[in-house]
Amino acid sequence: MAIPRYESITLPLLKYAEDKEGYTRKEAVSHIVDIFELTEEDKQKLLPSGSQPVIDNRVGWALTYLKKAGLLESPKRAYFKITPLGSETLNEKKPERITAQFLTQFPLFREFRNTSQEQGEQEEQDAESFLLQTPQELLEDSYQKIKKDLSQELLEFIKQSCSPRFFERLVVDLLLAMGYGGSQREAGRAIGHSGDGGIDGIIKEDKLGLNVIYLQAKRWQNNIGAPEIRNFVGSLAAQNVNKGVFIITSSFTQQALQYVREIPYKIILIDGEMLTQLMIEYNVGVSKEISYDIKKIDSDYFLEE
Repeated sequence: MAIPRYESITLPLLKYAEDKEGYTRKEAVSHIVDIFELTEEDKQKLLPSGSQPVIDNRVGWALTYLKKAGLLESPKRAYFKITPLGSETLNEKKPERITAQFLTQFPLFREFRNTSQEQGEQEEQDAESFLLQTPQELLEDSYQKIKKDLSQELLEFIKQSCSPRFFERLVVDLLLAMGYGGSQREAGRAIGHSGDGGIDGIIKEDKLGLNVIYLQAKRWQNNIGAPEIRNFVGSLAAQNVNKGVFIITSSFTQQALQYVREIPYKIILIDGEMLTQLMIEYNVGVSKEISYDIKKIDSDYFLEE
């Protein structure tokens, strides 16, 4: 079963607290995991940022919205229990599901959302959408979209505006940024030489240069198949090395991928999509425009001796 969206979690959580006993957030997560029969893989799945398990995040925000509506309360830190309004809601309204639209009937939740009933149907739709994802998920989804758009734009820029020689230099810059040894001058000593045997660059695997990696960098539109990889391997064999990186702006065929898996040489294939993702990660050809710090309460600060 897929990890439930937290609009599916709110009612089970309110019912969980119906006995008027108090529970911790950790117990709430365990309860949701059990009733939705989540697998160990589901439990371990993280938000895109890797900051928190998805299910923990969704349970946390479901609890937050129930508290904001006045249906749950926190008599002490990391602890929740049902309120009289929460009990009344379960016993008299008997909701089949607790959604954002349902919660807008409670003044405290409307105040939290800064909405009013007079804002009409569109606001209800917006509120419903609001509850489909947690704020972190909305923010991270937006970030991933921006990153994907940047990746596509970057790849098009490389294809259209970079000369083959500049692209070879870009590849070396990226590997240096990733922590490989040497310098641009040293790494590029094979770049641009005719008769280089299919090698576009050499970079040290470590800072001391105990081993080297040979590079092939092609700013091509067409996909690369096994024959091109085979030629590159032949060039490595001629240099008596067994490690290489083949970087392109297009994609590799399945035959090329299969060929690399079957040979004794260690060949890393980096296609256009992976190339731009690495450039973004290691700040090659991109610059930071804006950043946001997400902060939370430091509860330890408020502990009194």
